[in-house]
Amino acid sequence: MFTILINILLGIIAVLLFGLIIFLHELGHFVTAKLSGIRVNEFALGMGPTIFHFERGETKYALRLFPIGGFCAMEGEDEESDDERAFGNKPVWKRILVVAAGAIMNLVLGLLLMAVIVVQEPTYVSTTISQFTENSALEAAGLETGDRFISIDGYSINGDRDLNFALALANPESVDIVVDRNGERVTFEGVKFNTVEQDGQQVLSMDFYVEPIQRSFGSVIRKTFADTWSMVKMVWVSLVGLVTGRFGLNEVAGPVGVAQAITQAAAVGLETSFLAALNNILLMMVVITVNLGIFNLLPLPALDGGRLVFLIIEGIRRKPINPKYEGWVHAAGFVLLIGIMVLVAFNDIARLFNGQGLGG
Repeated sequence: MFTILINILLGIIAVLLFGLIIFLHELGHFVTAKLSGIRVNEFALGMGPTIFHFERGETKYALRLFPIGGFCAMEGEDEESDDERAFGNKPVWKRILVVAAGAIMNLVLGLLLMAVIVVQEPTYVSTTISQFTENSALEAAGLETGDRFISIDGYSINGDRDLNFALALANPESVDIVVDRNGERVTFEGVKFNTVEQDGQQVLSMDFYVEPIQRSFGSVIRKTFADTWSMVKMVWVSLVGLVTGRFGLNEVAGPVGVAQAITQAAAVGLETSFLAALNNILLMMVVITVNLGIFNLLPLPALDGGRLVFLIIEGIRRKPINPKYEGWVHAAGFVLLIGIMVLVAFNDIARLFNGQGLGG
């Protein structure tokens, strides 16, 4: 009974954090719009039918039924308006700030959540080698204690999360490594790592240890930014991997898959303590909010990044693109986006039943 209550509590916390991520994204648009003198007609959390609302000044504030999004409806955002405070009648630079503000708020939230996680750790992991295991492949290749990793297979290393991610993607049979040795860059090409069997596959074996970093105000700040930046890079690498075919559909998760992942992360944490479970949820939230911020900045129709492209073109041309044509582009992009979301959701549901998704 106690375990069930704990899981319910963790679920409530996860839902609230989801709401916080969406709320802060839309709040970024809302606050920047207000500061820019733009009329905001409605500020809503959620989509679908309105549960309740109230009006204050010129703006309607609403809570809607489905907790899958939200919006900040600005006057003249998608149509022409004679109102001097309409979105389309403001200078291009102000509109760019308003559109970008949502993603920026998501990245700021990622930093704050990461700081909460980082500050709890007594020591941190560096990227400088302190010693090798017996029969270490890295030592045999010529690396030495005191070497600091700079890149692995071209992936830049700024922290231990970068190091772990790069090694996870590396081919154990041939790894290109660049290290800093006493201020000089030293390159090792085609390093062959030792491997261990994991889930029926041979994976790279970590045959070295790194130096610890003591916690201090400075190290907390550096670790927070390094880990958050690492998340940003992982998002981009993952997106490129999807486009190039390196990662498949079954490695993409929608709301159902994310909920499942959060539940699993919380369950693993509960084996240690409630705090560990909560920290696992917070880490998942960092990944989600950074993903949301980066994804929204992609230059795709119906996303903030797509709107930014049109605004940049307008700034260069010194005149706006016909709103009718821009509306068509965003409408087509919205339909495509909804289609992808439905496909990913079905894949999540299929994975719950067969463990492999639509490809199973």
